[in-house]
Amino acid sequence: MTHILSRPPYNLSPEAIAWVEATKSALTPAEKIGQLFVFHSMGRDPDELDRLARLKPAGITRNFSGDLAFEAGFMEALQGQAKVPLLVSADLEGSRMSLGVGTEVPNPIALAAVGDLQASRQVAAIMAEEARAIGITWSFTPVVDLNQAWRSAIVATRGFGSEIATVQAQALAQIAEFQARGVAATVKHWPGEGFDDRDQHLVTTINPLSMDQWRATFGRLYAAAIEAGVMSVMSAHIALPAYGGEGVEAYRPASVNRALNLDLLRGELGFNGIIVSDATPMGGFGAWGPREEMLPEVIENGCDIILFSTDAEADVAIITKAVAEGRISAARLDEALTRSLGLKAWVGLHRAPFKVDRAALRRPEAAEVAQAVTQRAPVLVKDVKATLPLSPAKHRRVLVISGGVVVPFVPQPLPFDLPEMLAAEGFAVTLYTAGMKLEPSDWDLVLYLFGEETLLTRGRIHLDWLRLTGHFGAAMARRWHEVPTVMISFGWPYYLYDAPRVPCYINAWATMPSMQKAVVECLMGRAGWNRNSPVDATCGLGDALF
Repeated sequence: MTHILSRPPYNLSPEAIAWVEATKSALTPAEKIGQLFVFHSMGRDPDELDRLARLKPAGITRNFSGDLAFEAGFMEALQGQAKVPLLVSADLEGSRMSLGVGTEVPNPIALAAVGDLQASRQVAAIMAEEARAIGITWSFTPVVDLNQAWRSAIVATRGFGSEIATVQAQALAQIAEFQARGVAATVKHWPGEGFDDRDQHLVTTINPLSMDQWRATFGRLYAAAIEAGVMSVMSAHIALPAYGGEGVEAYRPASVNRALNLDLLRGELGFNGIIVSDATPMGGFGAWGPREEMLPEVIENGCDIILFSTDAEADVAIITKAVAEGRISAARLDEALTRSLGLKAWVGLHRAPFKVDRAALRRPEAAEVAQAVTQRAPVLVKDVKATLPLSPAKHRRVLVISGGVVVPFVPQPLPFDLPEMLAAEGFAVTLYTAGMKLEPSDWDLVLYLFGEETLLTRGRIHLDWLRLTGHFGAAMARRWHEVPTVMISFGWPYYLYDAPRVPCYINAWATMPSMQKAVVECLMGRAGWNRNSPVDATCGLGDALF
């Protein structure tokens, strides 16, 4: 198996390959099985370190809090107790998925709107440097999905838009900056998402393209990433029926699909890096078959790492049994271990003991660079009544109507910072509550704020007038003919589908406070609006232009 590690993208030295082989030989059978898993980690479970020491996984995916002292201590203790150093991964996607102990940075769709690869490289460099400083060596980014099905509640803000050239250029820039700084990049979601408007967190989604169409789109994107030396591909719970299979087998998700992983990805495209499954607790995985059958198929059908468990001990038992019964072959087990340990050597985990570099985190100069890029992102889609810029003299009494900021892993929406920012500018801001009568004479401006980024199990995102207003009568009322009205989305960019005649509409892409600050600068006329939209915000509706 050493030939795997001497070839791209690994290109390991003889010394590093020797470490892989020696480490692999020293593993017990139980430890080999542990090295097939990456577990999810978040919060402050007092038993977590003991559990990880017992299970000895290949690594963890950590959702970092903002408590640097705790996170630094946890990371140093984690690696300090490990017989084999752990890969620490994260979804470095920006916005609310920015590193909790690091700098807030724009998400992919905002970077696509800025449309400046040098700016994207600056942001990627910040993410990678801070990731290495806290111990992250593997990022499950960039997303190379194509936002073709605009109703998709999962693709829109996580990817770089709908144009293949933009997605390719942005993704390659991020891969280069990450990997130059020792963070392995991952292109996802294999074999390609964005033409099905459903979410694979909830259902096995389908890539409906013919193989000619696939090769001209996703095939091109993955081939370019492989040529650029990307270290990892995430095999998702997405089917590609055009690539062989009959009956229901044509709809087998990639994460357990030998043909897609071994024939298409490794064979036709020549990928030699590590294949990691998408999260196996997801509905798109569990809907396909029983976990006892499916989990071994992840490894046997071409993935090298099983991502996440709801019951780690039970999943380890499933794989232990499958290895004993030969449902995971010795050859496939050895190859997966070689590739996983090879990635550890590539990121340098076999060298010096790990220590957090606190000085490299939350640097003022990094925040300044990120804010400058963020300031360029907000897009003024239309302002047909010339409402902007705002001023306290003209628009003093502001009514804000909003459902709040939706954040992954937080049960209730968070409040926007923007109303307080406007109050500091001299506006009298009132937050709408259900049942409040909207008398036009009481207000100088109505401001709609939406904060729904496309992250995790949303199912559908749309402008729900009834939920927003709390009454069917209020849901039907449109006051923008009587009161100046501005609608701003800090996330999903398609609210014009449900409000095509709103006179002023803005897409600001990300809910993070730094983006809200950037929008206020634009609203007040102190900064210029972007006019470059990486998606069709009108959803093809002719009346939404006016």
